Amino acid sequence: MPRPMFGVPSVGEPFLDLFSAGRPAPHGSGRFTAAQIEQIQRTVRRAPEVMVKVTGGGQSVGAVRAHVSYISQHGDLEIETDEGQRVAHDAQKALVKDWHLELSAGQYRAPRGEQKTSRTIKLVHNIVLSMPAPTPPEKVLAAAKTFAREKFGLKHRYAMALHTHQQHPHVHLVVKAEREDGRGRLHIDKAMLREWRQDFARMMRDQGIAANATPRAVRGQSKRAVRDAYYRAKGRQSSRALREQLQSVATELSKTGTIRDPAHSRLAETRKAVVTGWMGVAAALDVQGEITLAGDVRYFAKHLPPVLTDRERLAASFIQHVQRNRASDSATKESPTRDRSNEFAR
Repeated sequence: MPRPMFGVPSVGEPFLDLFSAGRPAPHGSGRFTAAQIEQIQRTVRRAPEVMVKVTGGGQSVGAVRAHVSYISQHGDLEIETDEGQRVAHDAQKALVKDWHLELSAGQYRAPRGEQKTSRTIKLVHNIVLSMPAPTPPEKVLAAAKTFAREKFGLKHRYAMALHTHQQHPHVHLVVKAEREDGRGRLHIDKAMLREWRQDFARMMRDQGIAANATPRAVRGQSKRAVRDAYYRAKGRQSSRALREQLQSVATELSKTGTIRDPAHSRLAETRKAVVTGWMGVAAALDVQGEITLAGDVRYFAKHLPPVLTDRERLAASFIQHVQRNRASDSATKESPTRDRSNEFAR
């Protein structure tokens, strides 16, 4: 069951826990701080949401070299290091060698007398910092440099590269897990990722770009939209689990014309609590004199996206794919072949 992203006190108006970094005003004050009001404004007016994601991490020196080559687009892009150096393709091996990654794995042996396990450790963490289009790429890179310097500077070696070949500009960041002083390793958990998102959003705002970092549930979203999953699974033949899910969805749709998912009721309860929380925020804003913003909050809460489970979302994607194919086939049949015989007589 999804964990609610808000608290609902047993006494008084409910409030949304939108501010995991900046806490709500003292209990009983009934007032939002200026920073909280600004975040409410960004959220209900749908400011672009930042993305901070850990995409994995190399467990061997060879894997790290391969990823460094990937983020440089195999030599087409220069990589910038924590020391401000710009590294071309022919110097990438020397860069990885200078990180002494082969020493990190050797520092984590089983205590004497204990049986050795096959557990491997990450030598690096692969992180992506992203903003949706049409954010200027240079702004994303500037914010990413600030982020890396504040989080890892003088503690962890790192390197980064800006990618602009996709619609959303993003920065790939490779961070050495072992601290430079050898006194520990970087461990990334969900709480740290939430904090990183908020910090990266702040750094984007420092660049003059509207940016926000709120939990999906607060925005009425559960997961990213499945874009033509049926087509991708069928074309790539790469996800057996996804293809089996799609087959199950297609079978149920053909038999009943609809999809029933027991998880829907749980998401609906979460959505109900989210809306209740937002209405509590609106009421508190009314008392505080923020009438216009309170109206925006109510409109936002009443127009959240439909509640959909993963299975229901997959069904919607499948139906859209079928409808597009039918429309395309119909257009092809209705368009007569153009008679070009008279054109040659002109």
